[in-house]
Amino acid sequence: MIPTRILTTQAATGTLTGLALGDALGFPTEFNDVPAILAKCGPWRGMRLPEPAFVTDDTQMTLALGRGIRTAMDQGLLTPERMTGPVRQEFVRWNRSPDNNRAPGRTCLEACALLEGDRVWQEASRTGSKGCGANMRVTPVGLVPGLSDEQRAGAAQLQAALTHGHPTALAASDLTARAVHLLAQGAEPLGLVGQLRSYAYENRGRYLTRWLGDLWRYTHDASPEAFISRGWDECLAALATVQDALLRPSPETDPCERTGDGWIAEEALATALHCFLLFPEEPLTALRRAACTRGDSDSIACLTGALAGAHLGAGAWPKEWSERIEYRSDLLSLAALWDA
Repeated sequence: MIPTRILTTQAATGTLTGLALGDALGFPTEFNDVPAILAKCGPWRGMRLPEPAFVTDDTQMTLALGRGIRTAMDQGLLTPERMTGPVRQEFVRWNRSPDNNRAPGRTCLEACALLEGDRVWQEASRTGSKGCGANMRVTPVGLVPGLSDEQRAGAAQLQAALTHGHPTALAASDLTARAVHLLAQGAEPLGLVGQLRSYAYENRGRYLTRWLGDLWRYTHDASPEAFISRGWDECLAALATVQDALLRPSPETDPCERTGDGWIAEEALATALHCFLLFPEEPLTALRRAACTRGDSDSIACLTGALAGAHLGAGAWPKEWSERIEYRSDLLSLAALWDA
């Protein structure tokens, strides 16, 4: 059995704050290679939070998902019938917002534009896309208290599928929510990758029909099981790269060289896990390492911050950073609901 600690103090506050801080720290370094980042920011271990601390669509869509789930649960237990409408509306609202000017991903823009109509959501889903936009925003699903494993998995996969219908996007979102949940419940970082691999093996052939409906029919797969197993297999391969990287840790080397650049869902999760597990008790160092990468640095760093915050709670982040983050009041409002 994996040893656990007591529940993390204010895990939701720590998680959402860490996500936004990582997003803001990685925003200026996205699309830069490491030499360019070092030339711009100086040594990576001393990287400073930008002034002002603007975030990207990663945090904006996290808030949209969180608000949608809150609305759904105001009506009762979380079900796909209750969740789909509010989350869909929040995604459309985000897409139409004038603040949606932070280099959002094409898949999110295309799918959210289609969600605005009256078509079934499966027709809007981009089933060929496994971009990290699916799991960069899933953190709230791992924080909501009282969900069953089936509800958590279903909600994580459904919110992904509204825009990114590729099975790897679904599986990576499920795994990201699972990781946040485990850490918030006190799981030790040392055993986290092993727990996630076991979870992936257990769910490899399980298609969540109640939550996904007939999404699989919009692909070339012969069956729902064949569809979803493709995603779990790619995520299992990505988790194996994390295990291999941590056998021979190299903190001064760009983590993307070992676990991928993070533009796609399974690599964003893998490289965020890599950065977090290099420095599980040093949250700012983990964030800085994630932001100083050649890949999708804002998404890698936001997921790294979410993992660190779930593990260490609100106390992980210095006030001089957390008090400057954009959307602070919105983040704290959602977090307070779930921490309570």
